[in-house]
Amino acid sequence: MSATSKTLRTLSVAAALGIATFGGVIATSSPTLAAQEINIVDGYALQGYDPVTYFTVGAPTPGNAEFVAEHDGATYRFASAANRDLFNADPEHYAPQYGGFCAFGAAMGRKFGADPTAWRVIDGKLYLNLNKEIQQRWIVDIPGFIRGANHNWGIIESIEDAKLADEAMAPKGLTIGAQ
Repeated sequence: MSATSKTLRTLSVAAALGIATFGGVIATSSPTLAAQEINIVDGYALQGYDPVTYFTVGAPTPGNAEFVAEHDGATYRFASAANRDLFNADPEHYAPQYGGFCAFGAAMGRKFGADPTAWRVIDGKLYLNLNKEIQQRWIVDIPGFIRGANHNWGIIESIEDAKLADEAMAPKGLTIGAQ
């Protein structure tokens, strides 16, 4: 792919996400580690929010360091022992989709951090977005963006975002946007 095509793809993804680029690196609100499959911030998945409360209370609730559980190499915090126990009984149900990375970003073939307050439960699954502005773009076609993200996630899950941003290193077969 030509340098011009590479630059245009980077800029189109940045424009779609509404975030700034600096020297070809996209600025995000949350740091991610190389090849990180779960979005971990300050040592916790979901930035320490309780994944169960999205389903039971219908609102994001900060967890308590007293109540924790491990799943897929990530530590989750919970508001109560009861919530921790619910999670442990069925972690796949409560854990956020795409490792807690932005669902819109995954549909764009990227792994961006997510704001735990920009969320939706759709068909019994928890989805997060980079921020509430991006969430407004995502809700325009939730089913289409979920299809795009589902397709891409199997390809990008174990690849660091810096490689996804570099067209020469990005894997083939990604879709960009809603399907």
